[in-house]
Amino acid sequence: MDRLQIALRNRKFLLPPWHRRRPEKGGVEGQIGYFRRNHFVPFPEVSSLAELTLATKLVNELVEAADEKQLNKTIARYGRVDLLCIDELGYMELDRHGAELLFQVLTEREEKNSVAIASNESFGGWTKTFTDPRLCAAIVDRLTFNGTIIETGTDSYRLASTRARTEQPAAG
Repeated sequence: MDRLQIALRNRKFLLPPWHRRRPEKGGVEGQIGYFRRNHFVPFPEVSSLAELTLATKLVNELVEAADEKQLNKTIARYGRVDLLCIDELGYMELDRHGAELLFQVLTEREEKNSVAIASNESFGGWTKTFTDPRLCAAIVDRLTFNGTIIETGTDSYRLASTRARTEQPAAG
């Protein structure tokens, strides 16, 4: 068992199960803030094996790399990490070029290395992020094939936390 697998298992975060000898993909819908804080943050001792990035940051980096003629090198770098965690996918609309570059990263990783996606948006809502329906379908297909989807609910963790804090003084 490698260090990343041990770290993930100790935190009861079972994405990806490398013991099956194939990379896994996973996605999380709802209560993202809570899930991210408790399960999605890479451990310092395995930071070379896992990469956590915001979807918009990743796309911006890919666009800049393409402009600087460094795209292959950047895609290869994201292709090498054992676990790529992409957070906040579905919050902002991506232009066609950025979405195509993200698709290239996902294709590079397919069946080789693991991907974990965090999104408050259901797959049906991703058509707002990926405006090309065919590209959206291809990305969802890549992520869900042999993947594990974890739904954590639809309520906002931040909203629930704020409500709990405001109700405490009233109760006391």
